Amino acid sequence: MNKHGQLADFLQARRSLLHPEDVGLQTYGERRRVPGLRREELAMLAGISAPYYARLEQGQSRNASREVLDAIATALRLDESERVHLHELARAPKRGRAALRPRPEWVTPATSALLAALEGTPAIVMGRRSDVLAWNTQGHALFAGTVDRGSPAEPGRRPNMAKLVFLDAHTRDLYTDWPAKARAVVGNLRLTAGRHPEDPLLAGLVGELTMRSPEFAAMWADHRILACDVADYEMHHPTVGTLTVTQQTLQSPQGTGAAMVIATAAPGSPSATTLSLLAQASGPSEAVLPRRGAESRPS
Repeated sequence: MNKHGQLADFLQARRSLLHPEDVGLQTYGERRRVPGLRREELAMLAGISAPYYARLEQGQSRNASREVLDAIATALRLDESERVHLHELARAPKRGRAALRPRPEWVTPATSALLAALEGTPAIVMGRRSDVLAWNTQGHALFAGTVDRGSPAEPGRRPNMAKLVFLDAHTRDLYTDWPAKARAVVGNLRLTAGRHPEDPLLAGLVGELTMRSPEFAAMWADHRILACDVADYEMHHPTVGTLTVTQQTLQSPQGTGAAMVIATAAPGSPSATTLSLLAQASGPSEAVLPRRGAESRPS
């Protein structure tokens, strides 16, 4: 996933989503050969030259200023998350540095302590590629009850939540509005790919999902960005029935790329009662963490 290739694809995809009437341009009934705005129209809206924009969209220019990128973002009507993603893709790579081999992902002691403290509250810890690094009993019961509960303890057997959402029938059936959950997964993977364009494991995950899931391939191709830190989902759980939970994602402050996803329900609501029933049914809360020696911390 070359960063400048991603930039070209992103600009082309987002330009194709805009139509002249969306931005107040007159077409006078002419037949158009391309979907969306033409390059010169987008360049005019951004206040830059058409040849320069063409070079940028073709990945031939790598020194766009912040002001130019902001003008393009405004012309494309990008939201804040998409604007940040555009700047990330356009950032020139550091010279003289070979791509580093991805380091093993791990759970910090502080994150382990937080996971242990969340007794009765479903919580999972995911790496930047959405691998489950750890979860507590309720987190396993809510999100992946059909998966071996001890699997996060061994790096080679870790569940991957993106794969589960797109490829596992049980996980798909959990969500009433599955497309909304799927778009959130793709949007977060897009943001990660922009931050880590040289990650071969991430590229492999995207390639596998593209080959195995037509829905993923279609969502990935439209280059929509969705930073989904807090979202409400109605879930149909096979053990306790229907409930609505708020899924909150807390990023690790240590910069490891790990994030904790916590599911809560409104206090006093039927869904809160249902979550309590799930906690009782799943037994005492116990965090499943990587086994000592199974992975090493980065130096």
